[in-house]
Amino acid sequence: MDTSSRDERTIAAVNGIATDSAFGAVTPPIYLSSNYAFPALEKPGAFEYSRTSNPTRSLLSETLALLEGGAGAVVTSSGMAAVNLLLDQLNPGQRIVAPHDCYGGVYRLLVSRQAKGHFDVQFVDQSDFASVAAACSPAAALVLIETPSNPLMRVTDIRAIADIAHAAGAKVAVDNTFLSPALQRPIAHRADFVVHSTTKYLNGHSDVVGGVVVAAKAVDVEPLRDWANLTGVTGSPFDSYLTLRGIRSLFARIERQQITAMALAEFLEGQPQVRAVHYPGLCSHSGHGLARKQQLGFGAMLSFELQGGLEAVRRFVSNIKLITLAESLGGVESLIAHPATMTHASMGADARRAAGIGEGLLRMSVGLEGERDLKADLAQAFAST
Repeated sequence: MDTSSRDERTIAAVNGIATDSAFGAVTPPIYLSSNYAFPALEKPGAFEYSRTSNPTRSLLSETLALLEGGAGAVVTSSGMAAVNLLLDQLNPGQRIVAPHDCYGGVYRLLVSRQAKGHFDVQFVDQSDFASVAAACSPAAALVLIETPSNPLMRVTDIRAIADIAHAAGAKVAVDNTFLSPALQRPIAHRADFVVHSTTKYLNGHSDVVGGVVVAAKAVDVEPLRDWANLTGVTGSPFDSYLTLRGIRSLFARIERQQITAMALAEFLEGQPQVRAVHYPGLCSHSGHGLARKQQLGFGAMLSFELQGGLEAVRRFVSNIKLITLAESLGGVESLIAHPATMTHASMGADARRAAGIGEGLLRMSVGLEGERDLKADLAQAFAST
């Protein structure tokens, strides 16, 4: 059976299973060796040095490319390294069009590299197609999309932005971290690249830091591989092994997590202390219709705004018991974060204000705990605000 024609659930569960030719191991073994023997002088084997290529990392790359429908993938040491690998493909004078409400770390990276003259950056509200078109022409080389956005869960029309970008000669990269290929496949909507922090849903157990860039076309894969090898940003074999193990349960995890997330979003809408809930699964969400069309599910990330701003947040988070106050997301445990002082602090107050990130906003990554227990934890924390 052609591997590429398999259901994505099957690919996630069994790609690479029972392929060990040495001992017949069912689970693919981890190859920790840093180097590999040459069969003969001037005759290298399939693998030479693990910075360049490694069997464990190669299997993860292959699996992720299959899941995203891409031609190939490059696994990196972090999600930020994956974004930076894409940025490294640009030349001075070229322009990047980025969302005005992107992840704080990406915002800081873009602004810092622009200050060094590496490229030009224009931040745009990507719901405004006219503004996107104006930013793309002339000279735009890359359009970055983050959908749903972090932390306000805004949904961006990938196909519409891709049409605008391609007409201007620019390529499109979509950060698919929040949904994973289980719930969204940007290449099917004409994206040229897909970026992930594999730290999050793909690994799913909060014990790995990693990233990946998936390219839709083979011609774009080799430049990424060459530059990753040259700069040494490739992911480690052990992290690749753990991430591949996490992917085996990706679909089952996120299916359960998003059911609970929907229930919690509905619960939060009914709380008098909550001013707004941001979750695309809610009919009240401005991007609900687009999410139904573009996504395969609504995901397990949500955010909500408390009445009373920062002081209400302080009281609330000091009283949560089951949910953990921490950065990151996508693990089996539920996490809550305060973007203004945590994930997006580096943006600065003005940029946060422009993006709509207020001091009363909390972001939640819904895990695999029982729905009743999570509601009870939220309810007792609300009682303190």
